[in-house]
Amino acid sequence: MSHRYLPHYTYENYKEWEGKWELIGGIAYAMSPAPMIKHQKISNNIAWLLKEQLEECIECEALLPIDWKISEDTIVQPDNLVVCNEDLQKAYITKAPVMIFEVLSKSTAKKDEGLKFELYEQEGVLYYIIVNPDDEVAKVYELKEGRYTKLKDTTNDKIKFKFKECEMEIDFSKLWR
Repeated sequence: MSHRYLPHYTYENYKEWEGKWELIGGIAYAMSPAPMIKHQKISNNIAWLLKEQLEECIECEALLPIDWKISEDTIVQPDNLVVCNEDLQKAYITKAPVMIFEVLSKSTAKKDEGLKFELYEQEGVLYYIIVNPDDEVAKVYELKEGRYTKLKDTTNDKIKFKFKECEMEIDFSKLWR
C-alpha cells in the first residue's frame, strides 16, 4: 500500500491524543500495551546507573521517557536518554540526546532495531544502546562519521562513554539485576 493513502499527522494532532504514542514521519505508532515488568526493571536500573554516573557532570542529565520533538511530524519517546545543554523547562526536548537506551519488547522490537536506529543515526545521537531483556544482551553503537558502528554486544562488560565534558563507565551487568 502506498504511503500517500496513509493519514499524515503532526504535533498538533499528537498533543490531543490519549494514551502513549510516537509519531514518525507523520505516521502514528501506539505504545501499548504497557511494558512488561522485566522491561520496566531494566529501564529503572539504567536510569539509576545514568543518574549515578552523571552526578559530577553539570551539562548533562539522564531522563526517562520524554517527548523528543524532532520535527512537526516526528516525536519519539526513548526509554532512557541523556541530554546535554537542553532547556528542560518545556514540555519536550528539541536537541538530539547524546545517548539513548531502548529496551526491546515484542511490540516495539522492529521499530527500535530498524526505524528508530535509522532515525537516531540521522539525527546525530552519539550512542544508541539496544537492550534485549530476553537474552540479556545490550548492543552498543557509536556514531562515527554519520554512521553507527557497533562497539560491542555485551551482557556484563564495563564500557566507557565520553560526550561534552563528561565521561562515564557503565557496568552492564547491573542492568539485569
